[in-house]
Amino acid sequence: MPKDQASSNEKVPLLTISGKRGKYALVIHGGAGTMSRDKFTPEIEARYKHMLSAALRAGHDILGDGGEAMDAAVAAVSVMEDCPLFNSGKGAVFNIAGKASNELESSIMLSKPPSTHPNIPTSRRGFGLTLLTRTRNPSQLARAMYLSPSLAPHTMLSGSTAEDIGEGSLGIELVDPSYFFTEQRWREHRRELGLPEEPLPPGHTPSRPVPDEPLDQLPTGTVGAVALDMRGCIAAVTSTGGRTNKLVGRIGDTPQMGSGFWAEEWKIDGWFRKAWRKACGKSPKQAVGVSGTGDGDYFIRLATASTTARRVRLLHEPLKKAAHNVVEELRAHGGVGGVIALDHKGNVSMPMNSPGMYRGVIREDGIPKTAIFCDDILS
Repeated sequence: MPKDQASSNEKVPLLTISGKRGKYALVIHGGAGTMSRDKFTPEIEARYKHMLSAALRAGHDILGDGGEAMDAAVAAVSVMEDCPLFNSGKGAVFNIAGKASNELESSIMLSKPPSTHPNIPTSRRGFGLTLLTRTRNPSQLARAMYLSPSLAPHTMLSGSTAEDIGEGSLGIELVDPSYFFTEQRWREHRRELGLPEEPLPPGHTPSRPVPDEPLDQLPTGTVGAVALDMRGCIAAVTSTGGRTNKLVGRIGDTPQMGSGFWAEEWKIDGWFRKAWRKACGKSPKQAVGVSGTGDGDYFIRLATASTTARRVRLLHEPLKKAAHNVVEELRAHGGVGGVIALDHKGNVSMPMNSPGMYRGVIREDGIPKTAIFCDDILS
């Protein structure tokens, strides 16, 4: 964890103008793909929903205590990075080189700077990381980089440079690349190439019986979280292993601002709309956060995450309609995936154009609600 973790989680009074505690919420995804109910046993489905709930509770613990949206989102994503069920961290897919070839990506973006770090300029916005091979929790490194403009004055960084800064100056834990190996992902990698699944790489013994869990069944899945804290800040955090058997050095949408992630706050334009909102007692500002999962090349081509916010801001579409439209745009161009989106009022949208997306939401009541298949009701 970053050296400044303790100070960043200091409890601060996050109050609205009326003196009441502001709304807060957290929405997560664990990958979108071609899930099939036929391949899901009740036990496997329960495992996924248990881990989604654990991620939601980790973030809610921070939000409920008045903590920052960025800390809640990172906490939720870290749970999924540590779980081999998901394509991030420990469960990351292999690139085409196989063996210890996991190249990880992560990102963070805030609608406004965190109150715990007033030195962060409003122009900084966020940070993306790519081609990581030794970072146990890439989301934690993304957060640490965002909070360190003097060490990383850019919007994106890659590979050993980022990891050396993280370990040497920010207290980020690095691991041997072999840490990311999971047998199921290895077999998935070999099957996609038409190669025999065994023998496993040196140092790994096959399980008996051979694992046959469905995972995301479309190995492009990404994990992410979008959090709204009591002071109205929205943070989007995303993390992935990328596509199974991607070319070495491929960079996806997850570290690219506007493609796989986005968070933004803006003032309402137009005298009539301003006057109307004032008369209705509504805030003069709006905010949106988005995290995507699926075929990242299409998210890049269509700037999916930022387009969601632009539809809300410029076309005045409700969040649900805006998110639905960008996912349908992906479908029209051949892209498979989904997004999670959250606005300043706590409205949540989780559309997908695939058979399923691991997803969940938690609000002030602290009850995690999760779903997997496209026709599931959150429960």
